[in-house]
Amino acid sequence: MAFVSQLSASTVRHLSTTSVARAGQIHEMIVIGGGLMGAGIAQVGAQTGHKVTLVDLNQEVLDRSQARIQASIQRVAKKQFQGDPSAGETFVQSALANLQIATQPHAALATADLVVEAVVENLELKRKIFQEYDAIAPAKTIFASNTSSLPIGDIATATQRLDRFGGLHFFNPVPVMKLLEVIRIPETSDATFQAMLDWGQAMKKTTVKCQDTPGFIVNRILVPTMMEAVRMVERGDASTRDVDTAMKLGAGHPMGPFELADYVGLDTVKFILDGWHAKYPDQPLFKPSDMLNQLVDSGKFGIKSGEGFYKYEKK
Repeated sequence: MAFVSQLSASTVRHLSTTSVARAGQIHEMIVIGGGLMGAGIAQVGAQTGHKVTLVDLNQEVLDRSQARIQASIQRVAKKQFQGDPSAGETFVQSALANLQIATQPHAALATADLVVEAVVENLELKRKIFQEYDAIAPAKTIFASNTSSLPIGDIATATQRLDRFGGLHFFNPVPVMKLLEVIRIPETSDATFQAMLDWGQAMKKTTVKCQDTPGFIVNRILVPTMMEAVRMVERGDASTRDVDTAMKLGAGHPMGPFELADYVGLDTVKFILDGWHAKYPDQPLFKPSDMLNQLVDSGKFGIKSGEGFYKYEKK
């Protein structure tokens, strides 16, 4: 990168955009973060013929993720190749051969076409990761974050490759959920954006395009909807149960907004809402809720804690 830093800005942009365009397809990818989302992205990448390196600083996390991915791929093979066990075993071995794990990204970065970050929702951590990798990765490498709520632009400015930066927001569980939101910032080049869209389709996902707006498409609609339901109950307009019943039977939603909030995690909903409110304090849709804050402060996070808007029996 020392050589690149000596070039003029226009030359760097030309080199980077040209290299992305020439790459045509994304074959080698790195996934940063060995949690559920990172492991899911890595699994789908390996299943669809991509060379994948899953990176996490914790070897135990990587070992657990690798075992979980192997078990999941075997289940996929059993379902897809019910009448042909031999073809199923070939599928499993081929996918597993595409997957590597590492506690450091440096070796894989030397040839990576794409880096997808899937660590915890901490802006400074994400910026630190991308700033470090920006100094190592070749010019062709596209950077993308899987963040669900943080602005892509705020993450991207930690790097010198804004034209090769975007968002790739998957949904959990990644091997099952078909949607992929592909997000561009104003600086994202057309070649980069098209490469991300093509890669998403190669991952056998349905891709939708979005600008770098809070929450992108799904969360931008879902979170305010959940919060409007909360405000209805706060005002005494309806009960939580009646709101959920109305939205399931009247609007055809599979889950009511309170059921969905408990499923997502009330702490997660509050984190998203607080972040949006801090950045856009005059937006009434992002106004904090006393009811939500009280539940979270009481440790009532929803299903994962056993109580949120509803109580849940431990299995």
